[in-house]
Amino acid sequence: MPQITVDYSATLATVFDRAGFAKALHTAVVDIAAAKPEACKTLFRPAELTAFGYEDPEEGRHAIVHVTLGLLAGRTEETKAELTEAVLEALRAHVADDGLVTLHASAEVRDLDPSYRKFEG
Repeated sequence: MPQITVDYSATLATVFDRAGFAKALHTAVVDIAAAKPEACKTLFRPAELTAFGYEDPEEGRHAIVHVTLGLLAGRTEETKAELTEAVLEALRAHVADDGLVTLHASAEVRDLDPSYRKFEG
């Protein structure tokens, strides 16, 4: 915990500082949600094709980033909202604006199911 997944348009590969974003994201999760630094894990998943409205996805004028944070239950709604705002701020700082693509960024914090288990080995 936390389990963090970042889905993003592969077209952002050259303008998305994923390592810098992960560091900022982990810092926010520790500071806001009281997670332990060594517990923060982030998986980046590039999507080869993303679509926006009725526009032709091949034109590549839009890109998407969606961040999902799974935390153990117990955080207040205020804490979750503060964390999602911090995630969006970190995205603004770590996705360069190339002037060619409209970025659609979103984030959500969800409670992990009580069945959540993990192991390290």
